[in-house]
Amino acid sequence: MQHTTAPPYPLYLSLANCHCLVAGFGSVGQRKLGGLLACGPASVLVLDLCPPDAEGQCLLRDVRVSFARRACTEEDLSGRFLVFAATGDAGENRRIANLCRMRGILCNSASDPEQGTFHVPAVARHAPLAAALSTSGTSPALARRWKRELELWLAPRAQLAKLLGRLRPLALALPAGKGQNTQLFRKLAASPLQDWLAHNDHESCRRYLLEELPPDLHAHITELLHDLS
Repeated sequence: MQHTTAPPYPLYLSLANCHCLVAGFGSVGQRKLGGLLACGPASVLVLDLCPPDAEGQCLLRDVRVSFARRACTEEDLSGRFLVFAATGDAGENRRIANLCRMRGILCNSASDPEQGTFHVPAVARHAPLAAALSTSGTSPALARRWKRELELWLAPRAQLAKLLGRLRPLALALPAGKGQNTQLFRKLAASPLQDWLAHNDHESCRRYLLEELPPDLHAHITELLHDLS
């Protein structure tokens, strides 16, 4: 990857049916594996010259993971969608990153992100929301701090996201036109629902939804508001 002042392109990747590889299984490699497994890959090959510690052994119990005590070879990259070069050897990470670049495989180098093709952002999650924050490697400490702040910011907004996520298929199933649904969701997104949900004021939410939702959806209001925390 050439050094450039252009910013990285942000995106969220689906790992469904994808085969990944983690080279190096120390504390960094274990964090990378944990993050991968949370996103549903088909399989992950883990390579390291040393036997895994107790924490690593727990991660390796996942049926999607296979482990081998050896260095990464070019053959290991066959069919891989995403690779983490997370060994403790900067030269080895560079070698793996170079092999991935030649094959067009996404690769993150733990020792020098500029050698790979992507940086790993700090990700704050509060289902169903996720916010990714990157300092482009300039300050991981700040990224960790702001991640914690983002998690607090996301919490009340996640309730509204769940509510609208439940409502969307019900509204789309009605015979109303697409334009009407667009206007409805824009109005709900700009409404006080978020604040009411943050204060557990479901009665105000219920009254508002009775006013704004089509009559055919009124019977669903109770289930829409159920267990949003």
